[in-house]
Amino acid sequence: MIDKTSRPSQTDDPPETARLTLEKMGPLGDTLAHFQGETVNVFGGIPGEEVLARIVRYRRRRRSYVSAVVTEVLTPSPHRVEAPCGYFGACTGCQWQHIDYPHQLHLKREAVEQELRRHPALEGVSAEPTMPCQELFNYRNHARFTVRQEGTLGFVNRITRRFVAIDECKLMAVWINETLGKLQGRSEETTQLSIRYGVHTGDWLIQPTLQNPDIPVRSGQRHYREELMGHPFRIGSPSFFQTNTDQTERLIELVRSHLHLSGDELLVDAYAGVGTFAVLMAPSVRKVIAIEESQAAVRDAAINTLGIDNLDYIEGKTEEVLDALDSAPDALILDPPRVGCHPDTLRAVLRRPPGRLVYVSCDPETLARDLAILVKGGYAVDTVAPVDMFPQTYHVECVAALAHPG
Repeated sequence: MIDKTSRPSQTDDPPETARLTLEKMGPLGDTLAHFQGETVNVFGGIPGEEVLARIVRYRRRRRSYVSAVVTEVLTPSPHRVEAPCGYFGACTGCQWQHIDYPHQLHLKREAVEQELRRHPALEGVSAEPTMPCQELFNYRNHARFTVRQEGTLGFVNRITRRFVAIDECKLMAVWINETLGKLQGRSEETTQLSIRYGVHTGDWLIQPTLQNPDIPVRSGQRHYREELMGHPFRIGSPSFFQTNTDQTERLIELVRSHLHLSGDELLVDAYAGVGTFAVLMAPSVRKVIAIEESQAAVRDAAINTLGIDNLDYIEGKTEEVLDALDSAPDALILDPPRVGCHPDTLRAVLRRPPGRLVYVSCDPETLARDLAILVKGGYAVDTVAPVDMFPQTYHVECVAALAHPG
């Protein structure tokens, strides 16, 4: 077991302890409380609890902040459980290990509905119960480690900025944890290290290239292979790929079900990445047009789409390509990054609206913003379905299905 040492705190003042009543969930999976007239983000709490918490004051980019970390629970929530990870709290990568899983699902649905309620155009739109994940631990196929003195791998606490050395992350695939043991204490030639693993193939990628001859595992790969629903995919080091492989397959099936495909549609897959949706939807439609801006992802897609005759891949900005299409699509998948769709993308959609639209989002705030714009443009929201891709954290994926009468 590695000693969980850390750097001195980068806070401005000595620690204070306060008695706090925790109110509702706030940003980053923290609970909110009030302390000395300020709203404080409290790590490790559950709404309704009364706790003792260590106040953490810090400065970043010339601004002062106040957070808190629960040190003792005076009135526990019925949803509180013992966090199984010994690093919980010292490491802030997991925010909700102390909350029972059914309540995690409830809180994620509540977070989505809170964002929907901010927009008058979405009045009456509610979220379905969150789709659970079958794997509550060991589901991540991608790890990013910070490397400190003597090649020690670990994570940095987002509140205190302290480094925490680890010998296991309970969210990571078992193979990644085994590989962590082979790299630990031997990776001093870099400051950041990424491991990506194909849970269905056994292939992997470790970046950067490590020269230490004592490391018994290959590194420096430019890409690795994974399979979804039996189809092989090449994923390059810079390319995005969902971090929960098995739940991604369930997400794809959910998207397919909401598109109501008959086999005769022109489907556009916008923000297509390495081609997961485009490739797996191609057998169900007449033609797929995939749009992707990242050159690295398009290079991967060129391999992933070999032999699929009814699929065209276009490299370019989604907003520009959508606006220039010769024909209006019958169905559209929007799967933008966390910042949501570019305003010009939504304008292009509304100029020639597809009858069916499915929006996949990893951020409830930008999802609700964009749904409101689409509804004002004539769309009706059929359903908003939260999907738990990231158990033990506050992160939530959503699949929203919309229809246009035109």
